[in-house]
Parts: sequence; structure tokens; C-alpha cells
Amino acid sequence: MLYRKFPRCQDEISILGFGCMRLPQIPDQQNGICVDEKKAIDMIHAAIEGGVNYIDTAYPYHNGESELIVGKALEGYRDRVFVATKLPSWLITKREEMDTYLDEQLSRLNTDYIDFYLLHGLGGETWANLTRLGVLDFLDEARKDGRIKYPAFSFHDQFPVFQEIVDAYEWTFAQIQYNYMDEHYQAGTQGLEYASERGLGVVVMEPLRGGLLSGDIPLIHQYLLDAPVRRTPSEWGLRWVWNHPEVTVVLSGMSAMEQVKENLASTDQGLPDSLSVEELSVIEKMRDTFASRTKISCTGCRYCMPCPNNVEIPDCFTYYNQAYTYDAKEKAQGVYLWALNGVFSGGIPGYASCCIECGECEDKCPQKLPIREYLKEVAEFFGK
Repeated sequence: MLYRKFPRCQDEISILGFGCMRLPQIPDQQNGICVDEKKAIDMIHAAIEGGVNYIDTAYPYHNGESELIVGKALEGYRDRVFVATKLPSWLITKREEMDTYLDEQLSRLNTDYIDFYLLHGLGGETWANLTRLGVLDFLDEARKDGRIKYPAFSFHDQFPVFQEIVDAYEWTFAQIQYNYMDEHYQAGTQGLEYASERGLGVVVMEPLRGGLLSGDIPLIHQYLLDAPVRRTPSEWGLRWVWNHPEVTVVLSGMSAMEQVKENLASTDQGLPDSLSVEELSVIEKMRDTFASRTKISCTGCRYCMPCPNNVEIPDCFTYYNQAYTYDAKEKAQGVYLWALNGVFSGGIPGYASCCIECGECEDKCPQKLPIREYLKEVAEFFGK
């Protein structure tokens, strides 16, 4: 296992972090489905024994089960790991709720302190609301009384918002989505470099696009066979992210012991700037092949937003494109149904089927895309 440091925290952090959003699940008579606790704990223990010392969870993961299971898994292991969890930013309506959630999370995790405490999924609206309610004072107080050690945030918006948040506080790190297909998505490379320039570490989520880059994809078989080094699709994806010296930790949402073992096997090679020109060329070919299968040529500029009926237009197109690009309808549909169900937007869903065909989006689209027709395609494809 290789280790790196956050500029504002001198502890050695494993380059692979265990993301606890996709733990193994089993049927449950009462709730329909629940986390397979034994398998999940065995996986977390195996990762720790393999050198992982960064465990990442959040308040809503697995409907609250994730924090509880992490708490159980860390019995006897707490002093060997750094625990990261997140304030559910979209649920906060008043200042005292911040303390209520943090105290509940400490109890769930069965710990007296949280090493890295993140403001979860920040965007323009959630950031404005939290700052209005005094979230920076909350972080200062929680650090002072010892409930948290280091403040951080995870991010889902565009670069100007990212820049504003980075400059607003002395964060330890920013957590962003980044992989070889998402160099210009949300914060992207520009955000990665900006955070580093400002003295922040970077934790990367979705290095394999929720598993879309790790599957057995016939499209790229020949590139893998012709590559100068034999690696699985997952290894190529992780190595590409680790190749960036600005990155401290790459999170993997592992759901099976085989994935833990595969990811651990590549952690002794993940040095910054270690990929050759030939190796980078392999990834470039895979990227170009995937990109050529894009169904809707939306650039994600978001000029079409906001939608008067709350349709998350760019996200609808993103998940639709992913289904075709990676031959992964079921996986893309699952993310589409979860991510746009309204949990992050006050309970108002953002599905394509919510479109009322007012046409405002098409008037604002710089590419003049037939958005209403495309949304009908998405709704038909994923179900109404």
C-alpha cells in the first residue's frame, strides 16, 4: 500500500479509501433489502489488514445502515483508521440541526470523534443555505470541542461554485468526482488543480464511474490485449486517477470481497506521474471509443437550467448516455432512479417524465438541442 498526505494534515493516508455507499446487500422481509452485515464487516477488515486506513461513509448511505455497520466494523480497529462521514447538507433548516446530526453520527459510529467531517454534496443552493445558517461557525465549534478533527466538503456543481467554496474556509480537502471520462465534469481537472494550488488535498469519488468503467466491455477488449501492460479495466481506471499528484485518496465503493482484493493488488503501483506515454495512450483510446457512443451531445453547460418543473435535464441525459456508452442499462437506470428521486432537492423528483413540454429549456440551449424530444426518449427508456 502506498500513502500520501493532505497538505494540511501530516498523517499518512492510504491512496485507496473504502467507500461505504455500495456495501453488499441481501433480501430483508421487513425492509425489502438490507446490508449483508457480516460480508460488509469482513470486507472492511480485509481492506484495513491490506493497508487501507481511510473509511468513508455518510448519513444517508444504505438508509442509515452504513454508519452503523462502519461503527461495528471499527470495534478494535478504531485507532488504525481515519473515519470520514458527512453532514446531510440538504436536510439542514436551522443551525441547531447541524449539532443534532453530528451527535447522532458519533453515536452511530460508536466513536468520540470523527477524523474528517464533510459537508455533503455541496452545490450553489446548499452552500448558500448552509452559510446563511452559520455552518462555518459550526465547524469551528465542532473542531474546538473535539467532535471533529478536520473539515472538508464533497461537491456536485460547476467550477465557479467550487472556486467560491474552496476560497471560503480552510478546508483539509475537497472530494470530487473524477475519472478518465469525467475530466471536465463538475469541478473536473480545473477544480483538481485549483484545490491543489490553494493547499487542499483532493479525495476522488467515482474513479470508475460507479463501476461503469470496470465491467467486461467488449468494446475495449482489443486495447487491453494490445496494451504494454496487462491490467483489468478497474486497474486502468484507478491508475489513471492515482497518476495525478494532486490526488491524495481514491475512493472505491466496493461491494464484494473480490473487488477488495483486486483493488488492493494495484495499490503498490499507484505512484504519481508513473504511467508511460504508451499506457496513457491506451486510456485515451478507451476514452475516445466510449465517447463515440454518446447518444445525446449535451455538454452539461446547464444553460437550460433551472427547469420550471424541476427536471434535472443534464443529469437525465448523462444517465441515458451512460446506459448506451457502457452497455449498462440496468446500472444506469438504478442510478437515475436513485439520484433524481428528490432526496437532494426537497422531495421534488427530477425525472425526464416530469417534463411538461413548456420549451423554456430549448430557448436557452446554446446547441439548440431538441430537449423535449430527448426527454421523451429518456422517459421511455428508463420508464415513467
